[in-house]
Amino acid sequence: MITDQDISVHNEQKFKVHSSEIQHLETKLQDKGFDVKNIISDLARFQVAIPSWALGTGGTRFGRFPGGGEPTSLEEKIADVGLLHKLNASSGAISLHIPWDIPENTNQLIALAKEHNLAFDAVNSNTFQDQPNAEVSYKFGSLCHIDPGIRKAAVDHNKEVIRIGKELDSKALTIWLADGSTFPGQHNLRGALQRTHESLASIYDDLPEDWKLLLEYKPYEPNFYSMVIPDWGTSFLLVSKLGEKARTLVDLGHHLPNTNIEQIVAVLMSESKLGGFHFNDSKYGDDDLTVGSLKPYQMFLIFNELVDGMRNTQNPEISWMIDASHNLKDPLEDLLQSVEAILIAYAQALIVDRKSLALAQEKNDVARAQEILQDAYRTDVRPLVAAARMQSGAALDPISLYRSAEVRSRLVKERGLHAVATGL
Repeated sequence: MITDQDISVHNEQKFKVHSSEIQHLETKLQDKGFDVKNIISDLARFQVAIPSWALGTGGTRFGRFPGGGEPTSLEEKIADVGLLHKLNASSGAISLHIPWDIPENTNQLIALAKEHNLAFDAVNSNTFQDQPNAEVSYKFGSLCHIDPGIRKAAVDHNKEVIRIGKELDSKALTIWLADGSTFPGQHNLRGALQRTHESLASIYDDLPEDWKLLLEYKPYEPNFYSMVIPDWGTSFLLVSKLGEKARTLVDLGHHLPNTNIEQIVAVLMSESKLGGFHFNDSKYGDDDLTVGSLKPYQMFLIFNELVDGMRNTQNPEISWMIDASHNLKDPLEDLLQSVEAILIAYAQALIVDRKSLALAQEKNDVARAQEILQDAYRTDVRPLVAAARMQSGAALDPISLYRSAEVRSRLVKERGLHAVATGL
Protein backbone atom coordinates (compact mmCIF):
# COMPACT_ATOMS: atom_id res chain seq x y z
CA MET A 1 0.00 0.00 0.00
CA ILE A 2 3.03 2.26 0.59
CA THR A 3 5.90 1.61 -1.83
CA ASP A 4 9.58 2.48 -1.74
CA GLN A 5 8.85 4.95 -4.54
CA ASP A 6 6.16 6.64 -2.44
CA ILE A 7 8.66 7.07 0.40
CA SER A 8 11.37 8.34 -1.94
CA VAL A 9 9.09 11.00 -3.45
CA HIS A 10 7.84 12.00 0.00
CA ASN A 11 11.37 12.34 1.39
CA GLU A 12 12.48 14.42 -1.59
CA GLN A 13 9.64 16.84 -0.90
CA LYS A 14 10.50 17.07 2.80
CA PHE A 15 14.28 16.94 2.59
CA LYS A 16 15.08 20.65 2.19
CA VAL A 17 13.41 21.62 5.47
CA HIS A 18 14.74 18.50 7.22
CA SER A 19 18.29 19.19 6.05
CA SER A 20 18.21 22.70 7.51
CA GLU A 21 16.80 21.44 10.82
CA ILE A 22 19.22 18.54 11.25
CA GLN A 23 22.26 20.65 10.37
CA HIS A 24 21.35 23.21 13.03
CA LEU A 25 20.81 20.50 15.64
CA GLU A 26 23.97 18.61 14.69
CA THR A 27 26.05 21.76 15.20
CA LYS A 28 24.48 22.38 18.59
CA LEU A 29 25.00 18.80 19.79
CA GLN A 30 28.52 18.49 18.40
CA ASP A 31 29.49 21.66 20.25
CA LYS A 32 28.36 19.85 23.42
CA GLY A 33 30.52 16.83 22.60
CA PHE A 34 27.85 14.42 21.35
CA ASP A 35 28.44 12.00 18.47
CA VAL A 36 25.33 12.64 16.38
CA LYS A 37 25.92 9.68 14.07
CA ASN A 38 25.93 7.30 17.03
CA ILE A 39 22.73 8.84 18.40
CA ILE A 40 20.98 8.43 15.04
CA SER A 41 22.21 4.83 14.83
CA ASP A 42 20.88 4.10 18.32
CA LEU A 43 17.51 5.50 17.33
CA ALA A 44 17.47 3.52 14.09
CA ARG A 45 18.09 0.26 15.98
CA PHE A 46 15.27 0.80 18.46
CA GLN A 47 12.25 -1.40 17.74
CA VAL A 48 8.92 -1.38 19.58
CA ALA A 49 6.42 -4.20 19.04
CA ILE A 50 2.85 -3.55 17.98
CA PRO A 51 0.18 -5.66 19.72
CA SER A 52 -2.26 -7.51 17.52
CA TRP A 53 -5.19 -6.14 19.55
CA ALA A 54 -4.28 -2.48 18.99
CA LEU A 55 -4.88 -2.38 15.23
CA GLY A 56 -8.61 -1.78 15.54
CA THR A 57 -10.83 0.57 17.52
CA GLY A 58 -10.73 -0.23 21.21
CA GLY A 59 -13.28 1.81 23.08
CA THR A 60 -14.61 1.63 26.60
CA ARG A 61 -17.31 -0.36 28.37
CA PHE A 62 -19.70 2.42 27.32
CA GLY A 63 -19.17 2.12 23.60
CA ARG A 64 -17.00 1.37 20.63
CA PHE A 65 -16.93 3.39 17.43
CA PRO A 66 -15.13 1.52 14.64
CA GLY A 67 -13.91 3.65 11.77
CA GLY A 68 -13.94 1.04 9.05
CA GLY A 69 -11.21 -0.83 7.23
CA GLU A 70 -10.08 -2.64 10.37
CA PRO A 71 -8.21 -5.95 10.09
CA THR A 72 -10.52 -8.93 10.43
CA SER A 73 -7.86 -11.64 10.31
CA LEU A 74 -4.40 -12.20 11.69
CA GLU A 75 -3.01 -11.92 8.17
CA GLU A 76 -4.51 -8.45 7.80
CA LYS A 77 -3.10 -7.46 11.19
CA ILE A 78 0.37 -8.49 10.08
CA ALA A 79 -0.12 -6.43 6.92
CA ASP A 80 -1.08 -3.39 9.01
CA VAL A 81 1.97 -3.72 11.24
CA GLY A 82 4.04 -4.13 8.10
CA LEU A 83 2.59 -0.85 6.85
CA LEU A 84 3.55 0.90 10.09
CA HIS A 85 7.05 -0.53 9.87
CA LYS A 86 7.33 0.56 6.26
CA LEU A 87 6.49 4.10 7.31
CA ASN A 88 8.67 4.40 10.43
CA ALA A 89 11.18 1.49 10.38
CA SER A 90 10.71 1.18 14.15
CA SER A 91 7.75 -1.22 14.41
CA GLY A 92 9.48 -4.42 13.41
CA ALA A 93 7.55 -6.92 15.51
CA ILE A 94 3.99 -7.99 16.28
CA SER A 95 2.87 -9.32 19.65
CA LEU A 96 0.02 -11.85 19.57
CA HIS A 97 -2.68 -12.25 22.19
CA ILE A 98 -3.94 -15.80 22.54
CA PRO A 99 -6.74 -16.84 22.01
CA TRP A 100 -7.76 -13.64 20.21
CA ASP A 101 -5.24 -14.41 17.47
CA ILE A 102 -4.52 -18.12 17.13
CA PRO A 103 -2.46 -18.93 14.01
CA GLU A 104 -4.18 -21.38 11.68
CA ASN A 105 -1.13 -21.93 9.48
CA THR A 106 2.09 -21.08 11.28
CA ASN A 107 4.39 -21.50 8.28
CA GLN A 108 2.28 -19.17 6.16
CA LEU A 109 2.21 -16.58 8.94
CA ILE A 110 5.97 -16.71 9.36
CA ALA A 111 6.43 -16.27 5.61
CA LEU A 112 4.00 -13.33 5.57
CA ALA A 113 5.77 -11.69 8.50
CA LYS A 114 9.10 -12.04 6.71
CA GLU A 115 7.61 -10.35 3.63
CA HIS A 116 6.94 -7.34 5.87
CA ASN A 117 10.31 -7.60 7.69
CA LEU A 118 8.54 -8.45 10.94
CA ALA A 119 9.36 -10.74 13.85
CA PHE A 120 7.00 -12.19 16.44
CA ASP A 121 7.49 -10.56 19.83
CA ALA A 122 6.24 -11.90 23.17
CA VAL A 123 3.05 -13.97 23.12
CA ASN A 124 0.37 -12.98 25.60
CA SER A 125 -1.91 -15.34 27.50
CA ASN A 126 -5.50 -14.54 28.47
CA THR A 127 -7.07 -15.85 31.66
CA PHE A 128 -9.07 -12.72 32.35
CA GLN A 129 -11.94 -13.66 30.05
CA ASP A 130 -14.10 -16.77 29.73
CA GLN A 131 -13.83 -18.14 26.22
CA PRO A 132 -16.77 -19.59 24.26
CA ASN A 133 -17.43 -23.23 25.10
CA ALA A 134 -14.80 -23.18 27.87
CA GLU A 135 -15.18 -25.90 30.49
CA VAL A 136 -14.13 -23.59 33.33
CA SER A 137 -14.79 -19.98 34.34
CA TYR A 138 -12.23 -17.43 35.54
CA LYS A 139 -14.89 -15.31 37.22
CA PHE A 140 -13.24 -15.82 40.61
CA GLY A 141 -9.65 -16.04 39.43
CA SER A 142 -7.34 -18.18 37.34
CA LEU A 143 -3.83 -18.96 38.60
CA CYS A 144 -4.96 -18.09 42.14
CA HIS A 145 -8.30 -19.92 42.04
CA ILE A 146 -9.27 -22.00 45.04
CA ASP A 147 -10.28 -24.85 42.68
CA PRO A 148 -7.21 -26.82 41.55
CA GLY A 149 -9.00 -27.84 38.35
CA ILE A 150 -9.46 -24.22 37.30
CA ARG A 151 -5.86 -23.41 38.21
CA LYS A 152 -4.72 -26.34 36.04
CA ALA A 153 -6.82 -25.06 33.12
CA ALA A 154 -5.17 -21.64 33.42
CA VAL A 155 -1.71 -23.19 33.66
CA ASP A 156 -2.41 -25.41 30.65
CA HIS A 157 -3.55 -22.38 28.65
CA ASN A 158 -0.24 -20.62 29.33
CA LYS A 159 1.66 -23.73 28.31
CA GLU A 160 -0.33 -23.85 25.09
CA VAL A 161 0.56 -20.20 24.44
CA ILE A 162 4.23 -21.11 24.89
CA ARG A 163 3.81 -23.92 22.36
CA ILE A 164 2.30 -21.53 19.81
CA GLY A 165 5.03 -19.00 20.48
CA LYS A 166 7.76 -21.58 19.90
CA GLU A 167 6.30 -22.32 16.46
CA LEU A 168 6.46 -18.60 15.64
CA ASP A 169 10.00 -18.24 16.99
CA SER A 170 8.82 -15.91 19.74
CA LYS A 171 11.08 -15.79 22.80
CA ALA A 172 8.84 -14.59 25.62
CA LEU A 173 5.56 -15.19 27.41
CA THR A 174 3.77 -12.20 28.94
CA ILE A 175 1.33 -12.85 31.78
CA TRP A 176 -1.12 -10.30 33.16
CA LEU A 177 -3.55 -11.56 35.76
CA ALA A 178 -6.94 -10.07 36.58
CA ASP A 179 -6.95 -12.26 39.70
CA GLY A 180 -8.00 -10.53 42.89
CA SER A 181 -10.99 -9.74 45.07
CA THR A 182 -13.60 -7.01 45.10
CA PHE A 183 -14.82 -7.42 48.67
CA PRO A 184 -13.05 -7.90 52.01
CA GLY A 185 -13.05 -11.53 53.06
CA GLN A 186 -13.52 -12.83 49.53
CA HIS A 187 -9.92 -14.15 49.45
CA ASN A 188 -7.38 -15.39 51.89
CA LEU A 189 -4.78 -12.93 50.62
CA ARG A 190 -1.74 -15.02 51.52
CA GLY A 191 -3.34 -18.16 50.15
CA ALA A 192 -4.16 -16.49 46.82
CA LEU A 193 -0.57 -15.32 46.44
CA GLN A 194 0.83 -18.75 47.32
CA ARG A 195 -1.42 -20.50 44.81
CA THR A 196 -0.41 -17.99 42.16
CA HIS A 197 3.27 -18.68 42.82
CA GLU A 198 2.72 -22.43 42.53
CA SER A 199 0.84 -21.98 39.24
CA LEU A 200 3.54 -19.68 37.84
CA ALA A 201 6.22 -22.19 38.83
CA SER A 202 4.43 -24.87 36.81
CA ILE A 203 4.34 -22.56 33.77
CA TYR A 204 7.98 -21.58 34.29
CA ASP A 205 8.99 -25.24 34.17
CA ASP A 206 7.70 -25.39 30.56
CA LEU A 207 9.65 -22.31 29.48
CA PRO A 208 12.35 -23.01 26.85
CA GLU A 209 15.91 -22.20 27.89
CA ASP A 210 16.17 -19.18 25.57
CA TRP A 211 12.81 -17.72 26.63
CA LYS A 212 11.76 -15.29 29.33
CA LEU A 213 8.58 -14.99 31.38
CA LEU A 214 7.36 -11.40 31.75
CA LEU A 215 5.05 -10.79 34.71
CA GLU A 216 2.88 -7.68 34.86
CA TYR A 217 1.24 -6.04 37.86
CA LYS A 218 -1.72 -3.71 38.35
CA PRO A 219 -3.06 -2.02 41.51
CA TYR A 220 -6.76 -2.32 40.67
CA GLU A 221 -9.23 -3.30 37.93
CA PRO A 222 -11.08 -5.48 37.29
CA ASN A 223 -10.97 -6.16 41.04
CA PHE A 224 -11.18 -3.23 43.42
CA TYR A 225 -10.35 -4.50 46.91
CA SER A 226 -7.21 -6.47 46.13
CA MET A 227 -5.18 -7.67 43.16
CA VAL A 228 -3.00 -10.73 43.64
CA ILE A 229 -0.11 -8.93 41.89
CA PRO A 230 -0.85 -5.27 42.72
CA ASP A 231 2.58 -3.69 42.35
CA TRP A 232 6.14 -4.04 41.07
CA GLY A 233 7.33 -5.35 44.42
CA THR A 234 4.98 -8.34 44.31
CA SER A 235 5.93 -9.05 40.70
CA PHE A 236 9.61 -8.77 41.63
CA LEU A 237 9.10 -11.14 44.57
CA LEU A 238 7.45 -13.74 42.35
CA VAL A 239 9.92 -13.55 39.44
CA SER A 240 12.84 -13.69 41.87
CA LYS A 241 11.42 -16.92 43.29
CA LEU A 242 10.80 -18.36 39.83
CA GLY A 243 14.32 -17.96 38.47
CA GLU A 244 16.64 -16.09 36.13
CA LYS A 245 14.34 -16.34 33.09
CA ALA A 246 11.47 -14.59 34.88
CA ARG A 247 11.35 -10.77 34.96
CA THR A 248 9.00 -7.94 35.77
CA LEU A 249 7.12 -6.10 33.04
CA VAL A 250 6.26 -2.44 33.61
CA ASP A 251 3.05 -1.15 31.99
CA LEU A 252 2.88 2.63 32.35
CA GLY A 253 -0.88 2.57 32.95
CA HIS A 254 -0.68 0.00 35.74
CA HIS A 255 0.15 2.46 38.52
CA LEU A 256 -1.69 4.70 40.91
CA PRO A 257 -1.64 8.41 39.93
CA ASN A 258 1.72 10.18 40.38
CA THR A 259 3.69 6.98 41.01
CA ASN A 260 7.42 7.51 40.46
CA ILE A 261 7.76 5.01 37.61
CA GLU A 262 11.31 6.06 36.78
CA GLN A 263 12.40 4.99 40.26
CA ILE A 264 10.77 1.59 39.74
CA VAL A 265 12.74 1.28 36.50
CA ALA A 266 15.98 2.16 38.27
CA VAL A 267 15.44 -0.39 41.05
CA LEU A 268 14.44 -3.23 38.72
CA MET A 269 17.39 -2.60 36.41
CA SER A 270 19.77 -2.54 39.35
CA GLU A 271 18.57 -6.08 40.11
CA SER A 272 18.60 -7.15 36.42
CA LYS A 273 14.88 -7.87 36.60
CA LEU A 274 13.32 -5.39 34.16
CA GLY A 275 12.18 -7.63 31.34
CA GLY A 276 9.53 -5.71 29.45
CA PHE A 277 7.91 -2.34 28.99
CA HIS A 278 4.38 -1.50 27.79
CA PHE A 279 4.00 2.08 26.61
CA ASN A 280 0.85 4.20 26.88
CA ASP A 281 -0.26 7.36 28.67
CA SER A 282 -2.91 8.15 31.25
CA LYS A 283 -4.54 10.86 33.31
CA TYR A 284 -6.23 8.78 36.01
CA GLY A 285 -5.57 5.05 35.66
CA ASP A 286 -5.18 2.48 32.93
CA ASP A 287 -6.43 4.96 30.33
CA ASP A 288 -4.35 3.43 27.49
CA LEU A 289 -3.97 6.75 25.67
CA THR A 290 -1.43 7.74 23.03
CA VAL A 291 2.14 7.67 24.36
CA GLY A 292 3.33 11.14 25.32
CA SER A 293 -0.06 12.77 24.82
CA LEU A 294 -0.37 13.80 28.47
CA LYS A 295 2.94 13.32 30.32
CA PRO A 296 5.85 13.71 27.92
CA TYR A 297 8.23 14.89 30.66
CA GLN A 298 7.55 11.77 32.69
CA MET A 299 8.30 9.70 29.59
CA PHE A 300 11.63 11.51 29.24
CA LEU A 301 12.50 10.90 32.90
CA ILE A 302 11.69 7.21 32.49
CA PHE A 303 13.94 6.98 29.45
CA ASN A 304 16.63 8.86 31.32
CA GLU A 305 16.71 5.97 33.80
CA LEU A 306 16.40 3.37 31.04
CA VAL A 307 19.41 4.78 29.17
CA ASP A 308 21.43 5.01 32.37
CA GLY A 309 20.49 1.44 33.26
CA MET A 310 21.24 0.08 29.79
CA ARG A 311 24.71 1.60 30.03
CA ASN A 312 25.56 0.89 33.65
CA THR A 313 23.77 -2.29 34.75
CA GLN A 314 23.75 -5.93 33.71
CA ASN A 315 20.00 -5.84 33.01
CA PRO A 316 19.20 -8.10 30.03
CA GLU A 317 17.69 -6.83 26.79
CA ILE A 318 14.21 -5.37 27.31
CA SER A 319 11.08 -6.18 25.31
CA TRP A 320 9.34 -2.99 24.21
CA MET A 321 5.67 -2.85 23.21
CA ILE A 322 2.85 -0.32 22.86
CA ASP A 323 -0.26 -1.23 24.85
CA ALA A 324 -2.96 1.30 24.07
CA SER A 325 -6.60 1.53 23.05
CA HIS A 326 -7.89 3.82 20.33
CA ASN A 327 -11.50 4.96 20.57
CA LEU A 328 -11.41 8.32 18.80
CA LYS A 329 -8.42 8.23 16.42
CA ASP A 330 -7.49 6.13 13.45
CA PRO A 331 -5.63 3.28 15.21
CA LEU A 332 -2.74 3.34 12.75
CA GLU A 333 -2.25 7.08 13.12
CA ASP A 334 -2.38 6.68 16.88
CA LEU A 335 0.30 3.98 16.77
CA LEU A 336 2.51 6.13 14.52
CA GLN A 337 2.18 8.97 17.05
CA SER A 338 3.06 6.65 19.93
CA VAL A 339 6.18 5.29 18.25
CA GLU A 340 7.25 8.86 17.48
CA ALA A 341 6.76 9.90 21.11
CA ILE A 342 8.79 6.93 22.35
CA LEU A 343 11.67 7.74 20.02
CA ILE A 344 11.58 11.42 20.98
CA ALA A 345 11.87 10.53 24.67
CA TYR A 346 14.69 8.10 23.89
CA ALA A 347 16.52 10.73 21.82
CA GLN A 348 16.16 13.31 24.60
CA ALA A 349 17.63 10.84 27.08
CA LEU A 350 20.54 10.15 24.73
CA ILE A 351 21.55 13.84 24.79
CA VAL A 352 21.63 14.25 28.57
CA ASP A 353 25.08 15.52 29.59
CA ARG A 354 25.73 12.65 31.98
CA LYS A 355 29.21 13.70 33.04
CA SER A 356 27.97 17.12 34.08
CA LEU A 357 24.92 15.55 35.71
CA ALA A 358 27.07 13.19 37.77
CA LEU A 359 29.26 16.11 38.86
CA ALA A 360 26.23 18.14 39.88
CA GLN A 361 24.91 15.19 41.86
CA GLU A 362 28.26 14.74 43.62
CA LYS A 363 28.21 18.39 44.63
CA ASN A 364 24.52 18.28 45.65
CA ASP A 365 23.95 21.06 43.12
CA VAL A 366 20.21 20.56 42.78
CA ALA A 367 19.52 23.51 40.49
CA ARG A 368 22.32 22.53 38.09
CA ALA A 369 21.10 18.92 37.92
CA GLN A 370 17.60 20.13 37.06
CA GLU A 371 18.94 22.45 34.36
CA ILE A 372 20.92 19.63 32.74
CA LEU A 373 17.90 17.35 32.51
CA GLN A 374 15.57 20.07 31.30
CA ASP A 375 18.05 21.29 28.71
CA ALA A 376 17.91 17.86 27.09
CA TYR A 377 14.14 17.68 27.41
CA ARG A 378 13.60 21.12 25.87
CA THR A 379 15.76 20.32 22.86
CA ASP A 380 13.72 19.64 19.73
CA VAL A 381 15.09 16.22 18.80
CA ARG A 382 12.53 15.46 16.11
CA PRO A 383 15.14 16.00 13.35
CA LEU A 384 17.23 13.18 14.91
CA VAL A 385 14.24 10.84 14.88
CA ALA A 386 13.45 11.76 11.29
CA ALA A 387 17.09 11.24 10.29
CA ALA A 388 17.03 7.78 11.85
CA ARG A 389 13.93 6.92 9.83
CA MET A 390 15.42 8.19 6.60
CA GLN A 391 18.65 6.27 7.28
CA SER A 392 16.51 3.11 7.53
CA GLY A 393 14.60 3.83 4.32
CA ALA A 394 11.41 5.05 6.01
CA ALA A 395 9.45 8.30 5.75
CA LEU A 396 10.62 11.60 7.17
CA ASP A 397 7.03 12.35 8.24
CA PRO A 398 5.09 9.06 8.51
CA ILE A 399 1.65 10.49 9.33
CA SER A 400 1.90 13.04 6.54
CA LEU A 401 2.62 10.28 4.02
CA TYR A 402 -0.05 8.02 5.52
CA ARG A 403 -2.63 10.76 5.02
CA SER A 404 -1.51 11.89 1.59
CA ALA A 405 -1.66 8.27 0.44
CA GLU A 406 -5.22 8.06 1.79
CA VAL A 407 -4.42 4.76 3.45
CA ARG A 408 -7.50 4.57 5.66
CA SER A 409 -9.84 5.26 2.74
CA ARG A 410 -8.13 2.55 0.75
CA LEU A 411 -8.42 0.10 3.64
CA VAL A 412 -12.13 0.87 3.97
CA LYS A 413 -12.59 0.27 0.26
CA GLU A 414 -10.64 -3.00 0.48
CA ARG A 415 -12.08 -4.39 3.74
CA GLY A 416 -15.37 -2.61 4.10
CA LEU A 417 -16.80 0.19 6.22
CA HIS A 418 -18.09 -2.19 8.86
CA ALA A 419 -14.96 -4.33 9.21
CA VAL A 420 -14.19 -4.68 12.93
CA ALA A 421 -10.93 -6.02 14.30
CA THR A 422 -10.89 -9.21 16.32
CA GLY A 423 -9.90 -9.11 19.98
CA LEU A 424 -10.88 -6.14 22.14
